[in-house]
Amino acid sequence: MARYKLTIEYDGTPFAGWQRQAGQMSVQEAIETAIARFSGETVVIQAAGRTDSGVHALGQVVSFDLSTERDPFRVREALNFHLKPHPVAVVAAEAVGEDFEARFSALARHYEYRILNRRARPALEADRVWHVAVPLDADAMHAAAQLILGQHDFTTFRAAECQAKSPVRTLDILTVSRQGEHVVIYAKARSFLHSQVRSMVGSLKLVGEGKWQPSDFRAALDARDRAACGPLAPPEGLYLTQVDY
Repeated sequence: MARYKLTIEYDGTPFAGWQRQAGQMSVQEAIETAIARFSGETVVIQAAGRTDSGVHALGQVVSFDLSTERDPFRVREALNFHLKPHPVAVVAAEAVGEDFEARFSALARHYEYRILNRRARPALEADRVWHVAVPLDADAMHAAAQLILGQHDFTTFRAAECQAKSPVRTLDILTVSRQGEHVVIYAKARSFLHSQVRSMVGSLKLVGEGKWQPSDFRAALDARDRAACGPLAPPEGLYLTQVDY
C-alpha cells in the first residue's frame, strides 16, 4: 500500500462543491474518476477542506492510497491527462507516510477572498471575484477584523448546516487590504467552520460601506447568534490558497 499527497488547483464554478453529490459533478468525483482511469483502482480521497459550490482552490491538498507504489511524477502527469476537460490541475504529487492525512494532519488553512470594488462589472474576472460597486473603506474593514482575532465562539459566523461539534475556533490572522481596484481579505486558522470566511466577509462589507462601525462587527461575534451576521458573501470570491503541515 502506497499513500500519495496531491496539491490541487481548481475553478469551482462548474462544480457542485468538493464533496460527492448524487446527480451533480463534484471536484472529488472528478479526481476519483481520474485516479480510477489511470490506476484501475477505486479509491476514496481525503481533502484538507470541503469547499462549497463555486469556491476555488490554489492549494487544496488531497491524500489517497494505491495498492502498488508508483512514481509521483507519473501520478501527477496521468491525473492531469485524465482530468481533462475539467478545470482541475494537479500541481504537485508526492509519496507520503501512512500516518499522513490531508484533513487531520493539517496545522493551518489559508483562505483569500477577492472583491472587485469598482462601478464597472468584471469582464475577465467573472466568477472569480465578488463585484461590489459601492466604494469600500478597506482600512475600516481591517480595523474591524482585528477585533475578532484569537479564540472565540464563532456561532454568528457559522452556517446553520455546519456539522462541527463545537463553534469555538482560533482565528490567527484576518487582514483586509486594498490592492488597486481590489479589496483582498486574508484569513488563517487551523480550521474554519462551514461558511465562516464568507460570513465574516459579508459582515466586513457592511463596515466598508459605513453601515456598521468596527465595534458592530465585534458585537455581532459576541452575540453568538446567526441572526446577527451580515449577508453571506457569494462563493465566487473565495479561494483556498494553502494548507500547512
